[in-house]
Amino acid sequence: MTNLLIALREIRRNLTRAFLTVLGIIIGVAAVVTMITLGRGATQAVREQVSSLGSNLLVIRPGMGFGPRTPQAGVPNFTMGDAAALRSQVPSLTAVAPMVQAPLSTVFQQNARTTAVTGTIPDWFGISKWTIEEGRFFDERDFRTGQAVCVIGQTVRKELFGSENPIGAKIRIRASSVEVIGLLKAKGQGGFGQDQDDIIVVPLTAMERRLTGRTSAQNITQIQVSGTDDVSSQQTISEIQSVMRVRRNIQPNEDENFNVFDTRQIAETLSASTRVMTSLLGAVAGVSLLVGGIGIMNIMLVSVTERTREIGIRLAIGARAREVMMQFLVEAVTLSSLGGLLGIAFAYGLCAGLSALIQVPFEFDPSINAMAFCFSASVGVLFGFMPARRAAALNPIDALRHE
Repeated sequence: MTNLLIALREIRRNLTRAFLTVLGIIIGVAAVVTMITLGRGATQAVREQVSSLGSNLLVIRPGMGFGPRTPQAGVPNFTMGDAAALRSQVPSLTAVAPMVQAPLSTVFQQNARTTAVTGTIPDWFGISKWTIEEGRFFDERDFRTGQAVCVIGQTVRKELFGSENPIGAKIRIRASSVEVIGLLKAKGQGGFGQDQDDIIVVPLTAMERRLTGRTSAQNITQIQVSGTDDVSSQQTISEIQSVMRVRRNIQPNEDENFNVFDTRQIAETLSASTRVMTSLLGAVAGVSLLVGGIGIMNIMLVSVTERTREIGIRLAIGARAREVMMQFLVEAVTLSSLGGLLGIAFAYGLCAGLSALIQVPFEFDPSINAMAFCFSASVGVLFGFMPARRAAALNPIDALRHE
C-alpha cells in the first residue's frame, strides 16, 4: 500500500510527463477494444441480416451458381410440379414456396419506378419471416382466384406514395391495375447488400395471368423452402437434390443444373471471416501496446536517474534492494493500469459513436475490457522490471554521491 501511495505521489508530481508516458497505452488499449468490439458487432449484424432472409431458409435456383440463369442460356426453370414433389417427397421440409420474380415498371399518379415484383403463394411470407405493418397478406382465396392485389415494402411505399397511406390504393404494374392490400414491416439491408424493402409481392396466379403472361410450364424462377430444426441442413439439401435430379432427368454421371443455397451456411462463413479479420486487426492494434510499454520503460529509466540520490538515502537508512525494486515496479504498473482504464473509457465513447455511424450493434463486452486492462497491467510489469532492477542494484555510497 505504501508503494502505491508513493507511486501516485510521483505521478501527481509529474502529471504532464505521466500522461504523455501512458498515451501509448491509452491508444493501444482503445484500439484493441474498439477493433474487437466493432468486429463482434459486425459479426452480429451479418448474422441478423442473413437471418432476416428467412427461417431455416433454403433457396433452390436454376444453374450451377447463385447468379441469374434463364432458359435462353440452356438452363430450364422449375415447374409447379417440382414444388409439389418437394412438398410431398421431402419430409424434413415445413413449407415450400415457388416464386416468379421480375423487375417491372410501377406507377402511382406521377411517381414511376422499376421495382422487383415477386409472384408467390401465401406460405412465402412465413418462410421469409415477413410481418405486416398495415393491412393484410393475400390469402389462399386471392391465390386461387388470381386477384390483382399486392403487398408492398417500405421502400416502395416511400418512393411511390410518400407520406400517403397506400392501403386500398391502386398502382399500375405494367398494364395492369393492382390494389395494395398490405404494407410490410421494414427489414433493411439483406445479407448481400440488397434492399429487402424494395419489393412488391403478388399472388403467383396473378403474376402469371396479368403481369408477365405464362408462356411455359417451366416459369418458376426460384423455389424457397423452410426446413425443420431437428434435421441438419445437409441432410435436407441431399434429399432435395435427389428429388430434383429425378424431376430434371439428370443422369448419375451428369452435373446438376440447379443449386441449393443454404443461408445458415453463408451466415456461418461470413461470421467466421469477420472473426478472422477482427483478430488480425486486434493483433495489429496490440502492437501499439508494446510501443506504449517501451515508452514507460524509457521514462522509468529516466526516473531512476533523476532519483538516484533518493534511492541512495533509502538504501542507506535500511531499505532493502527488494523494496526499492518493488517501489519502481509498482510505479510502472500503476502508470500502465491508469493508461488501461483511460483507454477503456476512450474506447467506450469511440465504439458508441462508430457503431451508430456504420450501423452495427453496440456490444461492449466486459470480458474484452477486463482482458485489455490485464494486458496493459502486464505491460507495466514487463517493461518496468528492468528500470526497477537497475534502481535496486545501485550502490548506496555511489548513489549518495550522485549530483
